[in-house]
Amino acid sequence: MSNCLNKSDTGKTECKNQLHPCRVYKAVGFDDDDLERYTIGIANAFSDIVPGHFHLRQVAEFVKKGVHLAGGNAVEFGVIGCCDSVGNGTVGGHYILPSREVIADSIEIMAKAHHLDGIVLLCSCDKIVPGMLMGCIRANIPAIMVPGGPMLSGPAYGEKSKADSTTVAETYGKYQKGLADWREVLNLQKITQPTCGSCNFYGTANTMSCTAEALGLVLPGGGAIPAVYNERLRSAKKSGEKIMELVTKNIRPSDIVNKKSIQNAISYIMASGGSTNAVIHMTAIGYEAGIEPEWTMKEFDRISGIIPHMARINPASNDYDMEDFYKSGGVPRVMEYLREHINTDVMTVTGNTLEENIENSNYMYGPCDENVIRHFDSPFSTLGGVAIMRGNLAPETGVAKPAAIAEDVRCFTGEAICFDSEEECSQALEQLKIKPGHVVVIRYEGPKGGPGMREMYRPMKLMNGQGLALSTALITDGRFSGTNNGCFVGHISPEAAECGPIALIRDGDKITIDVYKKELTLHVSDEELAERKLQWKYEPKVQKGYLARYAAQACSASMGGILDGKKH
Repeated sequence: MSNCLNKSDTGKTECKNQLHPCRVYKAVGFDDDDLERYTIGIANAFSDIVPGHFHLRQVAEFVKKGVHLAGGNAVEFGVIGCCDSVGNGTVGGHYILPSREVIADSIEIMAKAHHLDGIVLLCSCDKIVPGMLMGCIRANIPAIMVPGGPMLSGPAYGEKSKADSTTVAETYGKYQKGLADWREVLNLQKITQPTCGSCNFYGTANTMSCTAEALGLVLPGGGAIPAVYNERLRSAKKSGEKIMELVTKNIRPSDIVNKKSIQNAISYIMASGGSTNAVIHMTAIGYEAGIEPEWTMKEFDRISGIIPHMARINPASNDYDMEDFYKSGGVPRVMEYLREHINTDVMTVTGNTLEENIENSNYMYGPCDENVIRHFDSPFSTLGGVAIMRGNLAPETGVAKPAAIAEDVRCFTGEAICFDSEEECSQALEQLKIKPGHVVVIRYEGPKGGPGMREMYRPMKLMNGQGLALSTALITDGRFSGTNNGCFVGHISPEAAECGPIALIRDGDKITIDVYKKELTLHVSDEELAERKLQWKYEPKVQKGYLARYAAQACSASMGGILDGKKH
């Protein structure tokens, strides 16, 4: 109990003030011997709601074993966690990104209010991973993350040798066009998610779990171990033992998360073709570590021109999923192949440097499958996995994902068809109004305008299913799922609710997306845009509750969507 106990030379602690609140722990079965040990909090986002967290009770038991074996005392508490797959495409989607801030707050509060000596973070899914990382950086006590791991994939279907949950939405798009039977849609709902775990593709959940490893806050290999593998439990136990070492050595998040490790994480995201959401989350994580969002965005842009696309995982591939990535060496293999291009002298939760971790890498499944992970000198593409876009349509920035955009549409010009919400666009898709040559514009879905910056996952999947992936594009001030593919640009800033240029687009305007040049251009004169701005009006969608509070303080996507009351 770091704030109420005096540590002896043996590493144990002794309570000097028997009236200190630490005595309250005896009410839950602690005795004097327990109070002499380091107390490790286990922040567990388990729930019956989220498939990626469904098994975390069992994972927590193995973390506790490790803590107890190392002489510590484990105390578990719950943390909320929303499932993007449940929320996306519905009103619930407005709460997904804002939940990140609540999670960060709760980790900070619990760690500080209860004088924890260290904390183990159990999570798997999209906003929960970055939220917990943000909270532990604020609390700045020794911390380690244990992801729950990805689920296994379903059987082959269509062009995919391994189906995933998004196959259902794609098939529904086919059904809308009369290209699939309704029974197929129903059957796919049952067989494409055969186990618990985070989504089986390389979406935001798995991107962030693996990026946390690249950042140095997850044990080597721990980011990609499938949820149902026994190695997942062994890694959890090792993490429980390791947190005790971190506490003894007083290795804190501030010793691990810095500009050099953020650069490493960005390099990993580029090499692995990570989710575009990693941009908004790494910007927010860096902010908690005292790093200005502008610096992080510049690093994403700079590193995207250096690091090629080296790992090919669904949605960048129809044949290889997270299980294949893990068996090919996962994050450690990518970091080894990046070795000459990253900062290997940074500290990690192993208590060793990244260089030492690379030297000690143990690849249980043998040689790397070069269909999944390739060396720096022979990548799948010289374009980085994520591109920071700019232009008169995105004066601050936008984000694209070259790794998921077919070469045929990496440079695309088309006519705008505008929608002021995701629902409007989905309705137009139901009515088959989206045609080849359209650039679909979905706006007022940013941090303030949504509010909450929903993912435009469903429209993209429906467009794919309708056969429009190579003949249309979609731009938005909202976000995208890590599994989306086609030609798309998200996070457009300033957003429509702040009268960014995206608010001034009209149907029929010509738009060019050039991923190679990282340019996003609205072919309308400055004079015409100025005239349209004079006619612009906006009324916030939500006037009360948490979303109203979030919208009032939310910063631009280019600043990570962070909450910063000082800016308002």
